[in-house]
Amino acid sequence: MKFITLQSRGGNYLVVASNIAWLRSAENGQTQIGIVGGSPLLVTGTIEETAATILAESSKTA
Repeated sequence: MKFITLQSRGGNYLVVASNIAWLRSAENGQTQIGIVGGSPLLVTGTIEETAATILAESSKTA
């Protein structure tokens, strides 16, 4: 199980990479992340920045 750290204005999230279902642009340069079986998370950064973070963190070896 690979965890990814994502920044939020209200605090940080540790998200299981395999549980990310979709990304959607939100207001004020933020991104919503759809979580399988859960509610979407609102994180800081554009959709492109968020996708790059997820891909970079997912490719790192433990």
